[in-house]
Amino acid sequence: MKPDGRQRPVPAAAGIGLRLPHHAAALADPGAAAWFEVHPENYMADAAALEELEAVAAVRPLSLHAVGLSPGSAEGVNRAHLARLVALERQLRPGLVSDHLAWCVQDGRYFPDLLPLPYTTEALGIVADNVDAIQQALGRRLLIENPSTYLRYADSPIPEPEFLAALAARTGCGVLLDVNNVYVSAMNLDADPGAALAAYLATLPAAAIGEIHLAGHARVERDGVALLIDDHGSPVGAAVWALYERALAALGPVPTLIEWDTALPSFETLKAEAAAAQRRLDAREAQGAREAADARAA
Repeated sequence: MKPDGRQRPVPAAAGIGLRLPHHAAALADPGAAAWFEVHPENYMADAAALEELEAVAAVRPLSLHAVGLSPGSAEGVNRAHLARLVALERQLRPGLVSDHLAWCVQDGRYFPDLLPLPYTTEALGIVADNVDAIQQALGRRLLIENPSTYLRYADSPIPEPEFLAALAARTGCGVLLDVNNVYVSAMNLDADPGAALAAYLATLPAAAIGEIHLAGHARVERDGVALLIDDHGSPVGAAVWALYERALAALGPVPTLIEWDTALPSFETLKAEAAAAQRRLDAREAQGAREAADARAA
């Protein structure tokens, strides 16, 4: 799908997840990040917030990261919600639009979480049909994010990277690679995070990965067993930064977002996190330039 000429492309640089309390700070300091990402559902019925967001979009590229499309719903996409998203997309013309490999709606009732799917052939067909419908309505590519995982289905024969690769091949959608979710899911399922990331990088075409998310997570104890929760409520951890560096080494620079949704910190803290991501992006770009120069000289 061809990009709309009015869209402001999201650069392969560090962005910040913009939340309502930080609108004024973002407008006062738009150079704090190369781009901003928001949950569109927060702006569908709040005219004042939308007006502020339009002001941000006038000075910085924008991404819409939806949480209510429910691509995994067997009952199909909620057409009323999709129409609201399309209207917002037409108004803001963001550089990227995304949602999650999950479901959250049943019989018109929205659940306050992104619920997991079994990775089966039947589920792949359902998600593909829904993604096709969403992309047709939007007239553009949708990115689908890998979820955080807290359980293993008894019948889920398709590995998650293969499921997403098949979805991308069937629909033309892209993938939003959440590196924190890779780490959280691997640790919760007693798997090696490095091997989990390697499976993603080996299975997904690099061109399909349109964005990376970074976030903090929480550690809780349940019946004496440690569980990691993807709560977006703390700085990016050292282990997640290490995985991110491995992803950049394989992919090159990719638009990268700092997510922080709970225990919201100061805007200055978010700027520092984005700067930490940008340093790694700059280092990878410099390394790529050196490798290209060496190849020309060889």
